[in-house]
Amino acid sequence: MLKGFCCGTFDPITIGHVDIIERAAKLCDKVVVGVVVNYAKSSYFTLEERTQLVEAALAHIKNVEVVSFSEHLPTYVQEQGFDMIIRGLRNGSDFEYEIGLAQLYDYFLKGSCETVYIMTKPEYSYISSTIVRQNFELGADISGWVPSSVYKLMKKFRNR
Repeated sequence: MLKGFCCGTFDPITIGHVDIIERAAKLCDKVVVGVVVNYAKSSYFTLEERTQLVEAALAHIKNVEVVSFSEHLPTYVQEQGFDMIIRGLRNGSDFEYEIGLAQLYDYFLKGSCETVYIMTKPEYSYISSTIVRQNFELGADISGWVPSSVYKLMKKFRNR
């Protein structure tokens, strides 16, 4: 059984993220999506809210499980026996950042798990969680950038 791990802060999850995860689910028997605590960022949504957003966005994919965690990623990946870490790439800037991560993961994992990249579809290449949050805060219509279930929850959470 091929197990993939796809992680991110998902603050919030976008249609680009969903597309990458849907495509990863076709490559793996099981994909675990990890909603992470990123100590280098301050999140707009809480870990619990982000996990709910991801669960809502991915409920239609049968072989996907959503977890939240704050552990050292390579250690978690090893302990859980994942075959691959799945990441999405939008552009050259993502590549520059991601190549360093892949090398870091390989250092800790010593070849026991591969980092696999899936290129975003061109129509999603400009969408980022940051762009979504900024426009959401300004009251813009972001419904084309996030799944409808996510948009509804975002509005609910904003009114907390």
